[in-house]
Amino acid sequence: MKRALLFGLAALLVPGALAAQSANPTTDAARRLGSRLGGYLMAAADQVPADKLSYKPTEAQMTLGGIWAHLAGANYGICAGIGGMEAPSLPERDGTEPKDTLVKELKASFAFCDQAFEHTDDSSLGEEVSLGFMNGTRAFAMFVYVEDLADHYSQVANYMRLNGMLPPSAK
Repeated sequence: MKRALLFGLAALLVPGALAAQSANPTTDAARRLGSRLGGYLMAAADQVPADKLSYKPTEAQMTLGGIWAHLAGANYGICAGIGGMEAPSLPERDGTEPKDTLVKELKASFAFCDQAFEHTDDSSLGEEVSLGFMNGTRAFAMFVYVEDLADHYSQVANYMRLNGMLPPSAK
C-alpha cells in the first residue's frame, strides 16, 4: 500500500517538476548570470561619480572609465559569437570619454548581449564561433562572457570600496 501511495505521489509530482525544467539549461543559466552581473555593473556605472572615472589603485591597473570602455567592446565581440550576430563597430575608446558616453555604450552592449542570448539555445552550444580575439564553441563563449563580467565586477567593487562607496551587490 505504501509503495502504491509513493508511486502515485511521484506520478503526480514528476511531470510538474519536469515541465518546470528549462529546455535550455546551459543557455538559460549563462543568460541569468550575465543579466545579474550586468545589472550590478550598470548600477555601479550609474553610481560612480564622473570624477572617479580616472581612478585606478595602481599604475598597472585599468581606470574605472577604462573598464567601462573595455566591457562595452568585449561584450559586443563575445556576444556576437554567442548569438551569431554581427557586432556594431565602436569608436576606439580609452575610458577618458565623458561618463554619459561610456555608460550609454555599456548599456547598449548589454542590450546587444540580451539579443544574442535570444538567438541561441542549447542545441547550438557545440558550434564553433569567433569571439573576435579567439575562437571556441558557443558554450565556451557563454562561459567567457560570464567570466569576464564577474572578473570586472569584482574589480569595480574593489575600486568602489577603496573610494568609500558600497558596491551594488552589497546593498
